Amino acid sequence: MSAWFEIIRDTLKRHEVRLVAYVPDNVLTPLIRAITEDDYFTSFVTTREEEAVGIVAGAWMGGTRGIVLMQTSGFATLPNVLASLAVPFQVPVLMLVSERGTLGEFNLGQALVARTMRPVLDSIAVEHHTISRLDECEFIVDRSVRQAVATQQPACLILSPLLTGGKVFAQ
Repeated sequence: MSAWFEIIRDTLKRHEVRLVAYVPDNVLTPLIRAITEDDYFTSFVTTREEEAVGIVAGAWMGGTRGIVLMQTSGFATLPNVLASLAVPFQVPVLMLVSERGTLGEFNLGQALVARTMRPVLDSIAVEHHTISRLDECEFIVDRSVRQAVATQQPACLILSPLLTGGKVFAQ
């Protein structure tokens, strides 16, 4: 059976998602590595999450599908760009968030964002799904990309630490 990051990479390819803008994250490192090593994708680091959303939105307007990769704390910078650009202008920005702030998290800032991320997504009408198990990974990614493109609305995939193993903390 394939690893979660291989499933996501392959599903993105099937849906012609070629552009990957990301802010580095330890949990997402296997996916970032798998994407950067694959010539199919154009991938690059951004300094901020809202920069990545702007780039992916512009790429969509130019005919290229893209996705933004980030961790939970980075999501906290996005409500304005989502509510003022992606949602009203019907840009299917895809986001993939490695979830921190739960299951043993030590960082209060991460925990606060984790508790507010889903309610914020709900309040600005952004479809979101949490992937917790390997056996649901392909289905959720596949259907979320299909729905985002069909409805021309953003979508957020949240990777639970139950799937990824989360961030490993020193004892």
